[in-house]
Amino acid sequence: MDWGTELWDQFEVLERHTQWGLDLLDRYVKFVKERTEVEQAYAKQLRSLVKKYMPKRPAKDDPESKFSQQQSFVQILQEVNDFAGQRELVAENLSVRVCLELAKYSQEMKQERKMHFQEGRRAQQQLESGFKQLENSKRKFERDCREAEKAAQTAERLDQDINATKADVEKAKQQAHLRSHMAEESKNEYAAQLQRFNRDQSHFYFSQMPQIFDKLQDMDERRATHLGAGYGLLSETELEVVPIIAKCLEGMKVAADAVNAKNDSQVLIELHKSGFARPGDVEFEDFSQPMNRVPSDSSLGTPSDGRPELRGTSRSRAKRWPFGKKNKTVVTEDFSHLPPEQQRKRLQQQLEERNRELQKEMDQREALKKMKDVYEKTPQMGDPASLEPRITETLNNIERLKLEVQKYEAWLAEAESRVLSNRGDTLGRHTRPPDPPASAPPDSSSNSNNGSQENKESSEEPPSEEGQDAPIYTEFDEEFEEEPASPIGHCVAIYHFEGSSEGTISMAEGEDLSLMEEDKGDGWTRVRRKQGGEGYVPTSYLRVMLN
Repeated sequence: MDWGTELWDQFEVLERHTQWGLDLLDRYVKFVKERTEVEQAYAKQLRSLVKKYMPKRPAKDDPESKFSQQQSFVQILQEVNDFAGQRELVAENLSVRVCLELAKYSQEMKQERKMHFQEGRRAQQQLESGFKQLENSKRKFERDCREAEKAAQTAERLDQDINATKADVEKAKQQAHLRSHMAEESKNEYAAQLQRFNRDQSHFYFSQMPQIFDKLQDMDERRATHLGAGYGLLSETELEVVPIIAKCLEGMKVAADAVNAKNDSQVLIELHKSGFARPGDVEFEDFSQPMNRVPSDSSLGTPSDGRPELRGTSRSRAKRWPFGKKNKTVVTEDFSHLPPEQQRKRLQQQLEERNRELQKEMDQREALKKMKDVYEKTPQMGDPASLEPRITETLNNIERLKLEVQKYEAWLAEAESRVLSNRGDTLGRHTRPPDPPASAPPDSSSNSNNGSQENKESSEEPPSEEGQDAPIYTEFDEEFEEEPASPIGHCVAIYHFEGSSEGTISMAEGEDLSLMEEDKGDGWTRVRRKQGGEGYVPTSYLRVMLN
């Protein structure tokens, strides 16, 4: 069934229907355009949300990035960002494949519809013009017939009138004959016009207009088909991104499953383990017997002038409880501002990084040397002299990195010794140098040496602010009076050692020292400086020569 046959007389209906179809197409284009704007706004808001909650610091500088829950959250944010990208892709595809294509197609349909209806109106106008000509010829024929009949009646009346002259009668007959002839011509013209109009009308209703209506039907069906395809693109565009969105959702699920509470607890230990030993018990100080009390962890002992001095107040000021408020520390190159365990880890990281850089520079140097050899053997490939600046720069970098590696190795060795010296006995190892033998008799010179050593250490203590910020070490507070011991050998310091913890002594690189006591397996050796003062230093820092 087609419009040309079934709707031959519904020109206005078809005009309204085709206009409605084009309006529907335009409405759908507008709908998709607004849908695109919604998708773009949604994607923009998602990206803004991700940017708001994404960590600002790089992962290598952010300790929180080591926790699985933080890593999972960052992964979820990345998946949401990818999801936003898919929404942007949906908006882009809808804009290009639906809005632009259908808008262009709508314009083409409007032009085609306009052409068909203009053709139909021209056919209508031609038919109406033929009908007007038919009406005119019909009225002329009717008028001529009346005139001919009237002329015939006049001629007949004059012919019967005895008073009429012959001339009047002849004139009336001629007039009647003329009118009759004109009526006959009008009749023939009317018949011809009628035949022509009937032919045109038949062509109009059975051929011309059905063809136009069929073209309109074809146009409208093509428009409807195209619109249906546009409807399908709405879902197809969504289906195209469903696999990637599913991967985003799966990534979020994987991120959720990746949260490891136990591992995060271990990470917290690795990040913040100080390596300090727990403080020992505070001994009772009997102030009722100030002259006879035994020196304890919280007393400084008797000065060299023999006057008893109560300790504890000055020492307690140098201590800081681990739960107190921490002051701001100054970052140093050797990370000495960090607790021993954290210092060791950071130095280890720096050393590994320098070694990687050193290996990279050495590989580059070898590559440049090979390239230089190739240039020397084949000059057309390049000038060997052009590589000299790069080779020189690489050699300078290698020397610089070697010095840095040595520096970090020395710092790392010192940090490792400090970690060992501060470990608790529960680990099955000595955490500090062994205490001096308690059986040694008191001696003024030894006491003087210990006093001078303590005075020196007191003078080298950091300011009160840093002292309050210093962690609690396992301290060597007990004092013993010993007879002067004879050195069992001598040794030379290979590295510089600060001796910042209690019981240790500082030494400079290359300094000659007297060996007072050998390493008992804990990694520490007791030495005496020429300037006076005894203490423990790492055995690995010494070159020992026994007597």
